[in-house]
Amino acid sequence: MTTTVRPVPSLLRLALRLDAAVTAANGAAYLLAAPLLGDLLGLPAGWLRGVGVFLLLIGAVVCAVAARPTPPAVGTVVAANVLWAVGSLVVAGTGVGGPTAVGAAWTVLQAVVVAAFAGLQVAGLRRS
Repeated sequence: MTTTVRPVPSLLRLALRLDAAVTAANGAAYLLAAPLLGDLLGLPAGWLRGVGVFLLLIGAVVCAVAARPTPPAVGTVVAANVLWAVGSLVVAGTGVGGPTAVGAAWTVLQAVVVAAFAGLQVAGLRRS
């Protein structure tokens, strides 16, 4: 019996894959459960559907970037994550869209997670 040893993914590739998976899962949830989430988060269901489609597309792009032998455009992914995190904090801080307390807390939590992905991706780039 022959066993195949798979190399451990680099920190960069792992961070990109996690980012893609979480982004796509979040997008699918927003798209499929927009009315329920809209009530919980205090955000318009139409807005959540639009964000859901956008996140599904971004998740697919980040997945494609992660699949490349030498991931291109990682700087663009990092920049997009930083912009998303800052934008999320602005939304939570200003109350744009009228989020509930749960919605504002979710938006801040999301910003923290996205910023963490950006940080992991930068650390992975430095190790590469």
